[in-house]
Amino acid sequence: MKKAKTLYGFHSITARLRHAPASVHELYVDAQRKDRRMQDLLELAKRLEIRVLPVERARLDGLSQHQNHQGVVALADEIQLHQHLNELLEDLQEPPFLLVLDQITDPHNLGACLRVADGAGVHAVIAPKDRAVGLNATAAKVASGAAETVPYITVTNLARTLRELKEQGIWIVGTDDAAHKTLYQATFKGPIAWVLGAEGEGMRRLTREHCDELVSIPMHGSVESLNVSVASAVCLYETARQRAL
Repeated sequence: MKKAKTLYGFHSITARLRHAPASVHELYVDAQRKDRRMQDLLELAKRLEIRVLPVERARLDGLSQHQNHQGVVALADEIQLHQHLNELLEDLQEPPFLLVLDQITDPHNLGACLRVADGAGVHAVIAPKDRAVGLNATAAKVASGAAETVPYITVTNLARTLRELKEQGIWIVGTDDAAHKTLYQATFKGPIAWVLGAEGEGMRRLTREHCDELVSIPMHGSVESLNVSVASAVCLYETARQRAL
């Protein structure tokens, strides 16, 4: 039997219903909420023959551990898009486009990074099993459905994984405020893996040493750095722009 997990929030539940409806066992909804957004979700669940249970808000609070559930909680199977990086790379029909996150411990940051990765067309997000938050319910909700479409692959040894990516011809690029070249002065058209670390701490030393290239994000105001999800958006969308030329 597959391991069950709790999903909450309209975006994450709607994405799961659209991409893997058979994995959803039950949908709990706020019995008092009758707005258009709720009606659309209920109509989708009805078409998919998903069991819907109207309940009091207190029940939803308990199921979601008092997170911002928006009046909807689902009990669903835990699914994996790709469990192994090598399998994913073998299936690709275009140059790999990856995002590697080092020491990201905030689920909101992880969720936002997944959402950006989905929008930019990233094939997978990679992170270490240790010193990382993991894909929990909060991250999935913030991802607004991207947790159901972008493979999130955890690895035991990040440095070894970076070496293996390099051996497969994937260019490893990291961000560094002190780098002399900006990302707008670099070329990102081939197989590429962006490596970003947590705001403040950044990448670990060993992770940095495995980068083929370091670039900076130009900062013209008073702040010294960007949140990791914002930095990811800047880097990934510049890469997507170049790859489309």
